[in-house]
Amino acid sequence: MLGKKLVTAQKRGETRALCLGLGMVACSMMMYFFIGITIVPFYTNSVWTTETVCKVLKVNIKDKVFCPNSEGSEDEEIFPYPCLQVWVNLTASGQEVMLYQTEDTLERNPKCSYVPDNLENSKEVKARIETIASNFKKYQTFPCYYDPGGTQTNVILSRLYPSKGLLFAFLWPTLLFTGGCLIIVLVKISQYVSVLSAWQ
Repeated sequence: MLGKKLVTAQKRGETRALCLGLGMVACSMMMYFFIGITIVPFYTNSVWTTETVCKVLKVNIKDKVFCPNSEGSEDEEIFPYPCLQVWVNLTASGQEVMLYQTEDTLERNPKCSYVPDNLENSKEVKARIETIASNFKKYQTFPCYYDPGGTQTNVILSRLYPSKGLLFAFLWPTLLFTGGCLIIVLVKISQYVSVLSAWQ
């Protein structure tokens, strides 16, 4: 009687462990799919792939421009912000080009090197842009990214999804997938050992 209860409990435990392993594998596949349709296209479509050194030539803060995210809305003129323009000398080609913070900055407003995320407090935005401008004047030389193919003549300060960031994004689903597969393999080995011992 006690042996039957132990066998039943063992089978239940194996079933739960197997379900856990399959669930972890399924979740990892969903994470892979999500990363594949969101992050990977941004990484592969980015043409700013080669790192070089940029030297600041001039830094200007022009008149306020309106938030490009508000186009077509009635509140188009609510969030103006100072337009920071940074021109650098590209070491790889010796050209004078405009610097943007990321690929997204160029899409949001090609006239400005920096587009603030939070536009609610105009004083904070102005202070932040002035701080960024002073940092560029202080640190004249820094690494940047350019397009080796020449389709984009401008450069960016940092990539939205660099190679390390992409690898880090794939790290967690890989660990989840490996753990799930390991649980399934251990359950199958346990079942095989149980059948083998019962047969002997």
